[in-house]
Amino acid sequence: MSQSPANFRDQPGTITDDGKSRKWIYPKIIKGKIYRYRAAVSYFFLALLFAAPFIKLNGEQLVLLNVLERKFVFFGIIFWPQDFYLFVLALLTFIVFVVLFTVVFGRVFCGWACPQTIFLEMVFRKIENWVEGDHLKQKKLDEGPMNFEKVRKKTIKHSLFLAISFLIANIFLSYLIGSSVLWKIMTEPVAEHTTGFIAICVFTLAFYLVFSRMRELVCTVACPYGRLQGVLLDNQSIIVAYDYQRGEPRGKRVKETPQPEGDCIDCKLCVQVCPTGIDIRNGTQMECVNCTACIDACDMVMEKINRPLRLIGFKSEDEIASKKPFHLNKRIYGYSAVLLILMSVLAYLLVSRSAIETTILRAGGTLYQLRDKDQTVSNLYNSELVNKTNHPMKFEIVPDNKEAKIQFIQKEDIIKPGETIKITFFVILPQKSVQQYKTAISFKLLAENKVAGQFKTTFIAPAND
Repeated sequence: MSQSPANFRDQPGTITDDGKSRKWIYPKIIKGKIYRYRAAVSYFFLALLFAAPFIKLNGEQLVLLNVLERKFVFFGIIFWPQDFYLFVLALLTFIVFVVLFTVVFGRVFCGWACPQTIFLEMVFRKIENWVEGDHLKQKKLDEGPMNFEKVRKKTIKHSLFLAISFLIANIFLSYLIGSSVLWKIMTEPVAEHTTGFIAICVFTLAFYLVFSRMRELVCTVACPYGRLQGVLLDNQSIIVAYDYQRGEPRGKRVKETPQPEGDCIDCKLCVQVCPTGIDIRNGTQMECVNCTACIDACDMVMEKINRPLRLIGFKSEDEIASKKPFHLNKRIYGYSAVLLILMSVLAYLLVSRSAIETTILRAGGTLYQLRDKDQTVSNLYNSELVNKTNHPMKFEIVPDNKEAKIQFIQKEDIIKPGETIKITFFVILPQKSVQQYKTAISFKLLAENKVAGQFKTTFIAPAND
């Protein structure tokens, strides 16, 4: 499974030397100390992933990404298409956070928090080991002839894979259409939800292929994050690394022979446990997802030969090469400053975001209307209101100028959740109160007897001489 140090960067470790076929990886599972920590973190994220669509906050599920209805919910806060600028800013903030996190800790997110890794290593790989046995038995089964035992085990394994994929597809769909709509698809006749049923089948097949066939290729080929880390990492980044200063030269430990200079005994256990098929001793590689399996494997060997642990561990290149401790550099300070600014702006916009978004404009093609009967002058306005909450809102537009009056052409005072309404109205002022041709006027938007927003516009009328 190991590659020669001379060509390990020339091709992925999962491809044969002629490039025509794929090498199937059978990673050995060693449940060391770090593995137990990673398992605990993974089970927490799995529980959160499955529970989030069914947790209600402010009457909405915790996370919803309904592209069809253009409705997005994060932690009970609803975002509509009018909030697209917030989405862009939040996405930009997240990207900067990922960049900063990668600069400091490398690709640790992939090994500890990525759903692909969590499902593969903590769910599907465990099922495979339970049904087919350890990595050696799996390899022997695949290379062996087709017999009853092989058919039985493969049928059980892939049936379980399909069942788990079906469950994941349903949970995934609940993030897109909502758990309540998903429940209707599951409980009502299929004929009434043909599109939803087809979507579940498609997602089930996709997840099944990802976790039964593609596996590590998702991380090494499809995902761009591995290539991104090659640009972001520097000699100060803390990554899963092999201490070559301490480990080289490698050599077997044999009784009655001098001890080799390095601690690495070339047992290749670190290669056998790697889920992407690389040799961490060859240095930082795009395929490494920082799963830390090689750390547990190497620690187990070091403990047996009475050598210090962490021959492989979380280290930076500077720490290995010159024993320099980690310190914050200018890049980290720069990314942190940008991230802090983006988070501050985003927080301010979220806090100041109104429940009803209001836009008011003077009606096009009109100037003013003199009303000689009561010595007033009026302007015609168009207003658009968007309810950004999940419940109906009763509203009222009130001018700040006590002398101003509003006359609605069509009266609207209730707006449904997520709905957009347009209203047209006259603003009427006494002619004697108009001192200039253009006058700034302001309004308050009252919703549920609270000020939900303020807006300004221009009132045009002949000045009173």
